Amino acid sequence: MRFDILTLFPEMFTGVLGNSILKKAAEKQLVSYNIVDFRDFSEDKHQRVDDYPYGGGGGMVLTPQPIFDALDHVTKNVGTNNRKVILLCPQGERYTQKKAEELAQCEQLIFICGHYEGYDERIREHLVTDEISIGDYVLTGGELGAMVIIDSVSRLLPGVLGNETSAVTDSFSSGLLEYPHYTRPVDFRGFKVPDVLTSGHHKNIEEWRHKEALKRTLTRRPDLIKVRELSDKEKLWLQSIEIED
Repeated sequence: MRFDILTLFPEMFTGVLGNSILKKAAEKQLVSYNIVDFRDFSEDKHQRVDDYPYGGGGGMVLTPQPIFDALDHVTKNVGTNNRKVILLCPQGERYTQKKAEELAQCEQLIFICGHYEGYDERIREHLVTDEISIGDYVLTGGELGAMVIIDSVSRLLPGVLGNETSAVTDSFSSGLLEYPHYTRPVDFRGFKVPDVLTSGHHKNIEEWRHKEALKRTLTRRPDLIKVRELSDKEKLWLQSIEIED
């Protein structure tokens, strides 16, 4: 997976991409990061990348030329058409785990991180394949959104996580929030690990985890339960959970 990031603030990515799992993924050559300051592509003698909007109004708008040329640069000589060009934008579709799984099938992801009032509409119309928002709020720029997407996509790639099953059992991957986890000691200050987890009975453990995932999802994200196609067993478990509560 190749990540190309078009930004006015390349230094923002240093700490995020240079540490922990994202750093190790690059060291193992499972991913590569290419951070491009699109100001370098401006044809303006002062390297301006924004201008006043036609028709008036507040704020400044990113001009198309630097971004078009920067995109030409990061796609030139890259031997794949399996790419997405992502515009980080509050108007975009809300980001989900399902979207992360879709993006993880690509070979190249290109992020356009904007600032100021917005983008010249021709960038949206002629360059972008996907517009994504990481939530219903507005940030000062697209950099933080790009970091979130890179992190969530990278961990889905084969070999990035030490345990290949971790990403499969994460919250949202199964449509449910993840079940509770425990580790040693069994008894900590009188707070004990549930007996089933130390029983060695794998079927009972799997059933307990599934039921606890349902319970946690019902309590914290009932909207996920409403859209889930429940099995007969899950329906019975939910009835028992509601009775317990």
